[in-house]
Amino acid sequence: MELSTTENQRMIADMIRDFGTKHIRPFMRQWDESQEFPVDVFKELGKLGLMGVLVPAEFGGSGFGYLEYVTAIAELSKIDGSIGLSMAAHNSLCTGHILQFANDAQKKKYLPKLATAEWIGAWGLTEPNTGSDAGNMRTVAVQDGDHWVINGAKNFITHGKSGQVAVVIVRTGETGDSRGMTAFIIEKGTPGFSAGRKEDKMGMRASETTELVFQDCRVHQDQVLGNVGEGFIQAMKVLDGGRISIAALSLGIAQGAFEAALAYSQERQQFNQPISSFQGISFKLADMATEIEAASLLTYQAADMKNRGLDVNKESAMAKYYASEVAVRAANEALQIFGGYGFTKDYPAEKFYRDAKLCTIGEGTSEIQKLVIARAILK
Repeated sequence: MELSTTENQRMIADMIRDFGTKHIRPFMRQWDESQEFPVDVFKELGKLGLMGVLVPAEFGGSGFGYLEYVTAIAELSKIDGSIGLSMAAHNSLCTGHILQFANDAQKKKYLPKLATAEWIGAWGLTEPNTGSDAGNMRTVAVQDGDHWVINGAKNFITHGKSGQVAVVIVRTGETGDSRGMTAFIIEKGTPGFSAGRKEDKMGMRASETTELVFQDCRVHQDQVLGNVGEGFIQAMKVLDGGRISIAALSLGIAQGAFEAALAYSQERQQFNQPISSFQGISFKLADMATEIEAASLLTYQAADMKNRGLDVNKESAMAKYYASEVAVRAANEALQIFGGYGFTKDYPAEKFYRDAKLCTIGEGTSEIQKLVIARAILK
């Protein structure tokens, strides 16, 4: 396995560090406190090619692979997990679903707008009463001539209010039937399609999360992604790639927390010496560094396999599960190293701590990842 970074990865990392210094770090606390989704930042990321990392150049994207994609998400997330999360959701879910399953006409219509961030994308699977039990979703589409009429609601939708287009999976068949759901592309402004309330979140506050509401929303059959009845199967394949992005998000948060704690431990003096000289602190740093390295290897292994067109169901679940749990542990230990200062907003530890927890929940909880892994190894 080739472990060295490529020239493209180094270029992307340097570009993001420079961009973050100018456009993210000075404003991230303000965004966090006001729960503002900084649309203009994502427009700028679009100009840099980071909102269409995996999209081929013919559709306005960067045409890179998953190694570059993981690098981009991790570097953004080291600065601000909210920005990394929204960049990942836009690329992996909405854009990724269209890239993987749309017909040529749909790709030509939507991918250039999404890849450049002219449009921000949303993706809807989760519902208030189903959560991980997506097969029992209650949002229903009924065919009426050349149209489908959709009623119901989705929740915990990234960019549900600010997005110009959403890919939504709804039930078109029997409850619980894995072939009874269909994916639709729905544009903002479609009658009967609206955003509901915005969630007031503990962390990832600059990444917008809202409900999507459908009230007799009429969608033309041309907006069906793939074939009727394939929506759930498509969604599971999209999530295989999406889990790699959440592993990268987790990796970035863990690295950011570790680097902040490492620097602080070398600067903070107690008993006339830096606290990093005490085993109680240095052993924490050693554990963090080791776990982050292991999470990185799992994440880049899944990315490499995805690039080669291999099945990553197990590997992406392993990467997502382990990296997300590492992010939580690293953020917790970083806050402990900062001590009382870590509990204040004058230092970065508390934000890493708040942001990290979502990684163990979004795009499949840690418990769901263990279920996926167990099924894979027990086949």
